[in-house]
Amino acid sequence: MEEGNLAKWLVKEGDKVGPGDVIAEIETDKATMEVEAVDEGTVAKIVVPAGTEGVKVNALIAILAADGEDVGAAAKGGEAAPAKAEAAPAAAETPKADTPKEEKKPEAAPASAAPVATAAAPVKSGDRTFSSPLARRIAKDAGVDLSAVTGSGPHGRVIKKDVEAAISGGGAKAAAPAAAASASAPAAAPKPMSDDTVLKLFEEGSYELVPHDGMRKTIAKRLLEAKSTVPHFYLTVDCELDALLALRAQINAASPMRKTEKGDVPAYKLSVNDMIIKAMALALRDVPDANVSWTEANMVKHKHSDVGVAVSIPGGLITPIIRKAEQKTLSAISNEMKDLAKRARDRKLKPEEYQGGTTAVSNLGMFGVKDFAAIINPPHATILAIGAGEERAVVKKGEIKVATVMSVTLSTDHRAVDGALGAELAQAFKRHIENPMGMLV
Repeated sequence: MEEGNLAKWLVKEGDKVGPGDVIAEIETDKATMEVEAVDEGTVAKIVVPAGTEGVKVNALIAILAADGEDVGAAAKGGEAAPAKAEAAPAAAETPKADTPKEEKKPEAAPASAAPVATAAAPVKSGDRTFSSPLARRIAKDAGVDLSAVTGSGPHGRVIKKDVEAAISGGGAKAAAPAAAASASAPAAAPKPMSDDTVLKLFEEGSYELVPHDGMRKTIAKRLLEAKSTVPHFYLTVDCELDALLALRAQINAASPMRKTEKGDVPAYKLSVNDMIIKAMALALRDVPDANVSWTEANMVKHKHSDVGVAVSIPGGLITPIIRKAEQKTLSAISNEMKDLAKRARDRKLKPEEYQGGTTAVSNLGMFGVKDFAAIINPPHATILAIGAGEERAVVKKGEIKVATVMSVTLSTDHRAVDGALGAELAQAFKRHIENPMGMLV
């Protein structure tokens, strides 16, 4: 998380608060979080008003006066802090690299460099040449050595026009060894079409622009990273569901009733998805080498099956996690999943309820989708895509029979789970689905 929206203040200036008191609500890209006071005192000043969007992480949002401290003095003493807090992120921003834009006014070079800076030479600190981000990008693309470029910006800083002048003059090219190294390096990933390029393909007035919210931006970023950096490998198996459906009906029929405000209701009501979660958890227990996460230094082998379940919510999706699912009963999984799904749609999940996990399940069967391949959600090494259960003709002992069959596709991170291991995991899942009584033991 880099920023959030300050949705609501639960206190006002002059209120006394203590450690643990909830003072505000912050909307992240996927949930609404409560902000607690970390000390005792009086709210001297609310710096960021309710409804403010794009509040940076660690930005000052309020001033708390300690016991015995003058509230008015505390409020005035913190007036300069918000400006400082806002300036720090802004100084670190880099122009987007999709389409070159007119360069922003460069910031001043560090004070330590100023005494030696002149307009006739690039500013250096050790082996570093001070330059704007756009100048560095253009120089890199053109193979220009920035240390040989004369800077015309403040304190000799190299800016866009300096690099363009060096390119047009044919000078300041990088040395041959560096060029050779650059030539042997992998080609840069292709860049997506710019916004302007996309919009030019459509008649003006034939569309409306709906700005992306934080959730959609995060989903897009994470899925692009996953698909670009994780080598996906796919395996599809068909599972017969008739035994599972019969057992589910028996279990639900035997559910005890409990009293609620709405009257007597079953203590639990299992869904097929609840049983799929359990089957995947047991499959990872049976094939522990597949219950892993990849890091560059180590294979992270997990001791439990923490199964994330994709839940569709307005504007996107979120993946709450059933922890230690291999140890939980089907009724416990069912009730926990209902609670997590409801709070997910209300954006009331805590970060620890949707971050981490060792695998995930994505079920589109209820929408009539026969089969699909899901994108892995790092740090997971696997994700199971569930298709619809449908009646199909199957051959058993030379005879054609009708069975309810569900196609499932396992996506694996091939760095961590190769083909044979993935197939073993898929077969373990199929075994639990087709012999569901084992999930009750």
